[in-house]
Amino acid sequence: MEFETVMEEALIQEEIEKKEILKAYRKLLRATKKHEAKGDLRLIRKAFDVALDAHKDMRRKSGEPYIYHPLAVAQIVTTEIGLGAKSIACALIHDVVEDTDITLNDIRRMFGDKVATIVDGLTKISGVSDFNVSMQAENFRKMLLTLAADVRVILIKLADRLHNMRTLESMRRDKQLKIASETLFLYAPLAHRLGLYAIKSELEDLALKYTEPEVYEDIDNKLKETQRKRQRFVNKFTLPIMESLTEQGFQFDIKGRTKSVYSIHKKMKKQGIPFEEVYDLFAIRIIIDTPLEQEKADCWKVYSIVTDHYVPSPDRLRDWISTPRANGYESLHTTVMSGSGQWVEVQIRTRRMDDIAEKGLAAHWKYKEKSGGESNVDEWLGQIRELLENPDQSALDFIDDFTMNFFADEIFVFTPRGELRKLPANATALDFAFDIHSEVGAHCIGAKVNNKLVPLSHQLKSGDQVEVLTSSKQKPKEDWLNYVVTGRSKTKIKQSLKEERRKMADDGKEIFERKFKQLKLQPDEKTIVKLQKYYKVQSSQDLFYLVAQNKVDFKEIKNFLEESEKTSWYQYFKNRISSGKKKQDDKRTEIITNFKSSGKDELLIGDNMEKLDYTLAKCCNPIPGDDVFGFITINDGIKIHRVNCPNAIQLMSNYAYRVVKAKWTSQETISFLAGIKVTGIDDMGIVNNITKVISNELHVNMRSISFDSHDGIFDGTIMVYVHDTAHLTNLIKNLKKAKGVKTVERITTV
Repeated sequence: MEFETVMEEALIQEEIEKKEILKAYRKLLRATKKHEAKGDLRLIRKAFDVALDAHKDMRRKSGEPYIYHPLAVAQIVTTEIGLGAKSIACALIHDVVEDTDITLNDIRRMFGDKVATIVDGLTKISGVSDFNVSMQAENFRKMLLTLAADVRVILIKLADRLHNMRTLESMRRDKQLKIASETLFLYAPLAHRLGLYAIKSELEDLALKYTEPEVYEDIDNKLKETQRKRQRFVNKFTLPIMESLTEQGFQFDIKGRTKSVYSIHKKMKKQGIPFEEVYDLFAIRIIIDTPLEQEKADCWKVYSIVTDHYVPSPDRLRDWISTPRANGYESLHTTVMSGSGQWVEVQIRTRRMDDIAEKGLAAHWKYKEKSGGESNVDEWLGQIRELLENPDQSALDFIDDFTMNFFADEIFVFTPRGELRKLPANATALDFAFDIHSEVGAHCIGAKVNNKLVPLSHQLKSGDQVEVLTSSKQKPKEDWLNYVVTGRSKTKIKQSLKEERRKMADDGKEIFERKFKQLKLQPDEKTIVKLQKYYKVQSSQDLFYLVAQNKVDFKEIKNFLEESEKTSWYQYFKNRISSGKKKQDDKRTEIITNFKSSGKDELLIGDNMEKLDYTLAKCCNPIPGDDVFGFITINDGIKIHRVNCPNAIQLMSNYAYRVVKAKWTSQETISFLAGIKVTGIDDMGIVNNITKVISNELHVNMRSISFDSHDGIFDGTIMVYVHDTAHLTNLIKNLKKAKGVKTVERITTV
């Protein structure tokens, strides 16, 4: 009877799931019918049938049928990014090659070369053999390599990541942290750079929700509590603007756009202020309907109307209409003083500009076809392809260069003839030289900035006019890598240094062979391998390079080779090779199990929650009660970091395989060092008030206290010993009550 009941429930659940799948598919079709031809709809139907059949026996971690995921990704692709039928089809089948028996050739036969190329780009790397290489970095690099073929790969990948983040609650806590950190480190900035601002904001918010859930909940609740008050303010603020715009005959929309939870949190951290003191919680966006040729003039007319009603801040005007951002973003931003004494950011743009701001690249190409010609986005994609052309760069170096250049703010500088050049913030005179041409950069000896002579390392500012000085005798040097920030500059310098090194190695090889002949030695392959090991170099070229630099003693080499003949080198190399073939899992297990417990019991580490030896990371100084994770270092064992450590996002994103779970157990006998920053109004007895609170707090000892006072304001740093976060929180709460104290916060580095 029970069996029959279970079977009946299973059949009912199956019917419910079928209806849900059909409902999601019809919703997808409704979203695409508006702009797709019948042939395109047939392509989508075919992709849906293939995906439904391929994933029929698969379920997600949440327990729901797997097909829900590709359907949701396809929905994001069409409604939130605005891509067409081919992209929707690719989104529906993006996991079948990796997760099922269907091959890439099957996809090519059923859907053609273009769909197969995109699906290939979307298929994840099955495995990376090198223990020291980040799988995510390799994955990310491979994904970007497909840019040269089709940028839709990245757009679909972002949709895939967005749905994974929306359904992250079904994953284990450690998996949530790794995926959220990777999202914050790579995918959110990439969405921003591609102009997908709505997706970028949601990815950041969701990442914060899982990395720092209490912070996220606190800000989210406060935003909900103040929603009605903000809406009343927006209505009152926009009323006179709306009346004037209507009088002038404009067709327009006005929206009040609230800052994302993540951007509010970022501002609170950067400025050290509470939620209540974040003045620009929202921005007013004015979107006008106007012909392409009148866009610029009409946007400035709207600016004039806004500033007729409210006084603008002169230093807060941003004109991204005359000089759009590299990702194609165009808008006019100003900050004005409202009637109630509150600063308000106003964004002015056209319908076309808003479409590009919301849907990024997809909208950019739609408008590019109408207007013709190249744009900033094409130029930016060209820069990425140039960066990807360096085959010798490691994946992690590539990610560093990529994030440094393409996620940085921009500056605008000019050539002597007045040509505008865009560079990342902090770019130097040498970066500018390489931006002009690689040969100009290679021969650069200095520059004139605004007619004043400056060195290669001089940092440029927006508005600078730069003239490059060159010499035919100049060539790139190793220390130049410290003077540049752009990927282009670094790549060209490294290529030049490598070529120079190769030439020196060729000279070194001639010297090596000549000296060996004089010593009556045979420079065979076996001997060269021995010497590589002896001098600890990776290749024969590195060995010959040392010879060219006169860093090799040939008498020493002769003695070493004669001595080595007495031992079994065959056995030595056999042992080295066999040990190098150990599986990566064995290596990881060896690293973890080699730690012997030293009697500490305040942390449980790893999937099995074992008591292992560890050290506390100095970059964030975790204490019991903090949300923490373990990181397996190469030389220093397991290091414990706070989840909100400044380095956590990069570690969990690039080295996820070296991250292990860690959890505090109850510990009241050990004290941990923590730092507190206090600010307030300088008054007689203020130090006494603060020290009295600390001394009255049970079991709190001070290690050091330092105060600085200027213009009636004091700020101090106090180092105290506490048991855990609850102990520290209680101390901070009591310090805030002390007379004269305005702010109290924990500081990370101690």
